[in-house]
Amino acid sequence: MIRKLFFSFLVLFTSCNSENKSEKSFYPGQYWLDNNGVHINAHGGGILFHQNKYFWYGEHKTEGEIGNTAQVGVHLYTSENLYDWKDEGIVLKVDTKDSSSDIYKGCIIERPKVIYNKKTNKFVMWFHLEPINKEYETQEGANVGYGAAMSGVAFSDSPFGPFKYIKSVRPNAGVWPINVQKFHKKPVSSDVKKIYGGGPEYLPKHVDSLNILGRDFKIGQMARDMNLFVDNNEKAYHIYSSEDNSTLHISQLTDDYLSHAGIYKRFFPNKFNEAPTIMKTSKGKYFIIASGCTSWSPNPARSASADNIFGPWKELGNPCVSKDSLTTYYSQSAYILPVQGRKDAFIFMADRWKPDNPIEGTYVWLPLKVKDNKLVELVWKDKWDLSIFDNN
Repeated sequence: MIRKLFFSFLVLFTSCNSENKSEKSFYPGQYWLDNNGVHINAHGGGILFHQNKYFWYGEHKTEGEIGNTAQVGVHLYTSENLYDWKDEGIVLKVDTKDSSSDIYKGCIIERPKVIYNKKTNKFVMWFHLEPINKEYETQEGANVGYGAAMSGVAFSDSPFGPFKYIKSVRPNAGVWPINVQKFHKKPVSSDVKKIYGGGPEYLPKHVDSLNILGRDFKIGQMARDMNLFVDNNEKAYHIYSSEDNSTLHISQLTDDYLSHAGIYKRFFPNKFNEAPTIMKTSKGKYFIIASGCTSWSPNPARSASADNIFGPWKELGNPCVSKDSLTTYYSQSAYILPVQGRKDAFIFMADRWKPDNPIEGTYVWLPLKVKDNKLVELVWKDKWDLSIFDNN
């Protein structure tokens, strides 16, 4: 009850203060009200631009620690200007009847992303999924945790949904990456089959000595924090934290965007990147911004660049250059949004997590500056608007 009253006060406080704000500005880290005057509930989300409208899909959070699990589903908001958002409701609902469903209420659904397939005219959603009691040889079968490390897939005929859940998978089962090493194909020791916590403090310095890639070859690779990217040629890619979060994978999707094509590469082994985001400039340069692995606590962002999505990738360091850069301004990357109608205009979207009461989490949106097509830079701003891109 105290939490409910506190959150209601915060929303009321924000609503009163909003009278003093220009509705055509962004206020990073502050509460962001929708058309109903309610704080936007689309955490870990991403945005699809379709027919002159932005579609923001994200995790619907509820009050209390139980809100870290999926109690409702994936929430959608729409906007024509990126400032003002309309609540369109829940577009992918958790299953409340069939307890054997992988998306049964109480599972974990994180970082949903939606892309549009021009060939099939379908809208395809991928998300990180942790079903209840989904056991693998690599986990000990807790009620719900992060051992399953699966990818959920759903689709719809409309960007407004509803989305139909079709499957959950471990990526690329029985397929080696393009850059597989000989030792990966050697027999895996019993030690490798133990469960690890998904962070550098739980794994040896050189995790390739464990051959987690080889361990998961038959059942498919782990996929936790993730993103989607559609290139200029309409090929789509799934980028995700794999191998107990120690290594990033970039995997090409099939032409219908519903499965993995069996073409993928490993990047930054042993570097423990999560929350990966990806973008491409008008000059063909790719950039990744990700975070380290410190659970809900913020840490310094990392960035990298490449001339091809499959690399080689060059590590560039922390793109944040203002005060609190070592915490990525107390946030974690979620998505990089290309602003339509403006050349090389990108918005870095991030979350400020509130694991004790997830519904109170806020969003940090900042302009992403590309410097000489070589580096990306994030400068903190208390308030900003899209005119910052006028000189691009």
